[in-house]
Amino acid sequence: MRSETFSKIVTQSQVLRFNLIAFVVLLVPFISVSQVTSSIDSTSIKIGEQITYKIQVETDTVNRVVFPEGQSFVPLEMIESYKIDTTKQDAKYKLIKKYGLTQFDSGRYVIPKQKVLIAGKQFLTDSLLVEVNTIEVDTTKQKLFDIKPMLEVEKPASNWWKYLLIGLAIVSLAGFLIYWFVWRKKPLTEEEEIALLPPYDRAKLALQKLDESNYLEFDKYKEYYSELTLAIRKYLDEKVYDRALESTTDQLITRLEVLSDGNQIDLSRDDIKKLEDVLKRADLVKFAKSAPDKELAKIDRTVIDQEIDVVKEALPEPTEEEKLLDLEYKKQQERKEFRQKIWVTVAALVFMLGLIFAAFSYRYGFNYVVDTILQKETKQLLEGNWVNSDYGYPPITISTPEVLKREEAPVPDELKDKVKVSAFGYELKNKLTIATASTVFSGMPTGENQPSTEDNLLKAIEGNLKAMEAEGGRNIISNRDKFVTPNNAEGVKTSGTFEFPIDEDKQDYVTGEFVILSFANKDVMQQILITCLKDDIYLDQVVERILASVELNQKED
Repeated sequence: MRSETFSKIVTQSQVLRFNLIAFVVLLVPFISVSQVTSSIDSTSIKIGEQITYKIQVETDTVNRVVFPEGQSFVPLEMIESYKIDTTKQDAKYKLIKKYGLTQFDSGRYVIPKQKVLIAGKQFLTDSLLVEVNTIEVDTTKQKLFDIKPMLEVEKPASNWWKYLLIGLAIVSLAGFLIYWFVWRKKPLTEEEEIALLPPYDRAKLALQKLDESNYLEFDKYKEYYSELTLAIRKYLDEKVYDRALESTTDQLITRLEVLSDGNQIDLSRDDIKKLEDVLKRADLVKFAKSAPDKELAKIDRTVIDQEIDVVKEALPEPTEEEKLLDLEYKKQQERKEFRQKIWVTVAALVFMLGLIFAAFSYRYGFNYVVDTILQKETKQLLEGNWVNSDYGYPPITISTPEVLKREEAPVPDELKDKVKVSAFGYELKNKLTIATASTVFSGMPTGENQPSTEDNLLKAIEGNLKAMEAEGGRNIISNRDKFVTPNNAEGVKTSGTFEFPIDEDKQDYVTGEFVILSFANKDVMQQILITCLKDDIYLDQVVERILASVELNQKED
């Protein structure tokens, strides 16, 4: 989604705006009567050393006292909460509650004021300063060790090799089929081998096959003479007269005489007469159903054989130009055959790819397959390696497509001692933004007239929506529901739609969706903000997966 619109949600001033607009209602003065005192057994400790923090309360015996519980001593960490020590003095109780605290980073830390409830009223302890010192190490006595090597972490199991094998199998099958049916040099059939022979050899082979037939033994003169004359006609058609097959006997003989008289073929009148006699006898057998003597039929076969030889000798030798033309013709035929194979190969590949595309579309859906081929960015985001991590303190545990980066959240000088904001964010330009913000308050005002935690939470949400509107959002439609995380942290989910600009001039708008998860108690407010482009099925799944992963470790009241 456009950075001018949403990236500011997760960047410096806007993260602060989303939180502080709502939290400012908490920053008002208050007055309390001190019936509570606090102390520590040491104001200077070493890293990791424990100090004892003590709260002492004097109150009437009828009053109920509630001491702070949970990690309310931040930046120090509570490691043990001791039982309450109670002593009675006249009509009053003296209650002493102790806590074991520590810190593992050197520096000067302030233990914030602690809230104690006495008869339903809040009282605050004084804040205390603690200095945590480093531990000096004598390197001459303390053994030093090399840094341990990095440990290899096994990656989660992946099925990529299955898809690779399937792809290789499909490619291999396609290649084999194309080779077998297109490029393989196939063995020639008998008809194909005969067709490749020169016309003279084909004519001689036809006579040889006629000798091997049994037409004369079974008095099949029609079949015999049909094949006999076909052999000579085919030869003449290819070498002498290209209409020899379709011409009648008289037309063929007349053409041969013309060619002979024109010296285009060296055939004698006697040879033409012999050929005419055989052809006319064949016509009588085929059309008049005459039955010549077998011996005459054999003589006619010999005449045709001789006349084929005579025609061959009578033909002029081809010139060099004719030989070149014949060679060029053969090359053209080879190129034509090669181009045909290329086109057949391309057509086969296109058909196979189309078949695979149709199969995957039927299995996974058309749009999913297209988005996979085009490497749609939001789909890759959804199916990539997600990161599950904690952000801020108290931590927000959340699973996201990418690691959220820390964002600066400057706090006004007058609030630095009371407000600590930790913000993290990620943006996929023009499509998705994710932001988390944790704000911890210390030394905040209290009293009967102060807004409740629920009121502050609702004001914070309202501040979020106003911030979106200030950044150019319009037509914001929201609804509010209860939200419970997997670890039973209860909060408020605010979701809806809005329009946001996609250009700097705020002229063109598109529709987006937003989700704001808000959690709060008197010390902490935590928020998760997600905005995304509407009507993107992958972003919808991204948001659902993020929301299902949210877990909080909230500070308790």
